[in-house]
Amino acid sequence: MGELLGFLMAAKPVLGAFLCLVGGTLAIIGTVGVLRFPDFYTRLHAASVTDTGAATITIIGMALLAPSWLVVFKLAAIWLFLFLTGPTGTHALANAAHTAGLQPVIGRQRDLAEHAEEDA
Repeated sequence: MGELLGFLMAAKPVLGAFLCLVGGTLAIIGTVGVLRFPDFYTRLHAASVTDTGAATITIIGMALLAPSWLVVFKLAAIWLFLFLTGPTGTHALANAAHTAGLQPVIGRQRDLAEHAEEDA
């Protein structure tokens, strides 16, 4: 039992660093999605999903690297705040855009580009 606990304590910083890297990578992928997607709704979806997912994975990684339980508790409070306010804010933005009359892009991007060339 002592050997298993020693192994887990030795693997904890490696796993924490790995999860922080995965969370950062997911955040970068979400940023690329925000830059490349065609309309407001798909960009908002990319930002919100990766925001919540990347924050969760990164906070778990930071909790594994935390020096005390107080830091872990603070990270859990931050995660709870992000988990509750992120989707709520995203829904409010999407609802405001829909109410303002912003329509999503329907169809394939290739088809839209071809129609734009025909119209020009």
